[in-house]
Amino acid sequence: MTSVVDAVQKMKEKFNPAAAAGLDLVFGFNITDEDKQYALIVKDGTCELQEGENADANCTLVMDSETLKGIVSGETDGMQAFMGGKLRVEGDMMLSMKLSELFPA
Repeated sequence: MTSVVDAVQKMKEKFNPAAAAGLDLVFGFNITDEDKQYALIVKDGTCELQEGENADANCTLVMDSETLKGIVSGETDGMQAFMGGKLRVEGDMMLSMKLSELFPA
């Protein structure tokens, strides 16, 4: 996996529509070392990726590109990254736990 865009696309490919039934959520991703932002919009079993900040994000995950790539590839555990200070969650922290259901490894 070479870039953050690839990592985010890979995440979208792992999307589990059944886990998203009836949901209407926006997950923001702030990639600190590349100064990039993305939003994953999960709505009624669909997932859409947008570049840029989304003001409606229910929760935003703040991390560097290596942490994102590691989490998406399965080499890094999201909870361990959080506990180790490599991942910060802004907004509704409980929603960040939903990501593992929506995007299973």
